[in-house]
Amino acid sequence: MSKPNVLVLGGCGFIGRHLVDYLVTHDLAGRIKVVDKTPPLMAWLNSRHTQAFANERVEFVSANLINPTSCQNAFGTECSDQQQESDDVGERWDYVINCAAETKPGQTDPVYQEGILKLSLNCATEAVKHHAKRYIELSTGSMCSDEKVPQSEDCPVEPWTMVGKYKAKVEQELTAIKDLPYTILRLPICYGVGDRKGLTPRIIIAGIYKHLGETMKLLWTGTMKMNVVHVEDVCGSIWELLQTDRTLHETINVCDDSNATQAMISELLADMFGIKLDYWGVTMSNMTKLDMAGAIEEINDRHLGPWAELCQRDGVQNTPLTPYMDQELLLHKHLHLSNEKLKSYGYRLRRPQITRELLEEIVQDFIEMNHFPRTLLA
Repeated sequence: MSKPNVLVLGGCGFIGRHLVDYLVTHDLAGRIKVVDKTPPLMAWLNSRHTQAFANERVEFVSANLINPTSCQNAFGTECSDQQQESDDVGERWDYVINCAAETKPGQTDPVYQEGILKLSLNCATEAVKHHAKRYIELSTGSMCSDEKVPQSEDCPVEPWTMVGKYKAKVEQELTAIKDLPYTILRLPICYGVGDRKGLTPRIIIAGIYKHLGETMKLLWTGTMKMNVVHVEDVCGSIWELLQTDRTLHETINVCDDSNATQAMISELLADMFGIKLDYWGVTMSNMTKLDMAGAIEEINDRHLGPWAELCQRDGVQNTPLTPYMDQELLLHKHLHLSNEKLKSYGYRLRRPQITRELLEEIVQDFIEMNHFPRTLLA
């Protein structure tokens, strides 16, 4: 039986590169086409991912998916006479997986309008034209905040981040596209080797407090829900959920069993770097709301200088890593998801719990690439 042809959009990003590696390692696809505006050579790939991209089944195409013509070209529009007669539009993709989006916090409305909404609708429209058997859209779990009850997929949609706001619009629009065989996956904080935006800024900040010899004091309290998922489970669930028609036109939370909180993650980091923890508490943290931008700027200024010193001391000349935290990441909102629906399809988590070892794995990989000061883990 022939293996499916897979189109990975945004394939040089954090999840995309892991997905390409997953498809290659497990010999799942006949052909893998990777589309991204950033070429692999400029994407800070580690040696494992570089090897996956060099596989003979993998083809890379540079494209800006916000541009409709560029998006058409990325899908492939070359047609033979026979295909034109059959009203076909060129290359056929069994699975189209959209990992592409503008996920950097702190951007303006028009940036997200184009980089999330327009991009996703371009991709979904092309997927229909190319008769894709299945289309996966990666969305966010920041759709509804509740401390006590894990949020299911039918929760009221009240996103508290700009990415969430525009992902919610994408989710709504996809349901209206005729003949689109979509499945939407909502993700909490995604972590793993190569993660630069999820937990890595917190890892870096914990390392900075080791260097400073000071207590790491966090906003709000330890009980704030910060649910997570390992990138291996994102890739594994994408593939398994594609194998059944039961997931067609469904929205599914992909989350681990940790039920992680700010305290759980911070205590793992405190253990890893040998530092002490404290919290400002709700009352003091609420005072930052009077000048949130100023408070966040002060916090970031406090971390950026020591980070530069550490990198210089350890000979880290060029790194994509930063301790910078956008104010959206520091809001008192609970990322609290139920994974019951995911499990109802028979999916078994590969990394059900977040552990110190999994966080150390991220750091060790960055140390090998000379992106992280090695003496911080000594």
